[in-house]
Amino acid sequence: MAEQGILVDIVKRDPNEINTDIQASFEDVIAEPDGTHSFDFIWKYSFMCFTGGKNCCYKFLSTLCGLCMALFWGCEFAMLTFEMVWCYTPWLKVYTITMGLQQKFFAVCINCCLAPICQTCGLFFSNINVKNG
Repeated sequence: MAEQGILVDIVKRDPNEINTDIQASFEDVIAEPDGTHSFDFIWKYSFMCFTGGKNCCYKFLSTLCGLCMALFWGCEFAMLTFEMVWCYTPWLKVYTITMGLQQKFFAVCINCCLAPICQTCGLFFSNINVKNG
């Protein structure tokens, strides 16, 4: 299906496999242990009811809500993209520049105030000799 130059894969609808954790077949949900089995026709028709009910319900809900939900999520990701491009990224750049300036200011203060004390202590303790006797 091609609309406005966008290709949509009708067969493989989860190419990145992001919904593998919600794949539930009949055998994943209902299982009879060895030694405890219902009648074969019950098992067969239970499978048909489970699969048919799941498929009908999903198709009904996706028909009823799918387009609205797609529009909602499209708008949600558009707003998120807008916020990232126009709000958060510029703010982060301002913060990075400001903190870079603060880092330089802090480095100058440390070099002016603390470095001479550390050098003096280093010279003082460098004259200590320890002899084992």
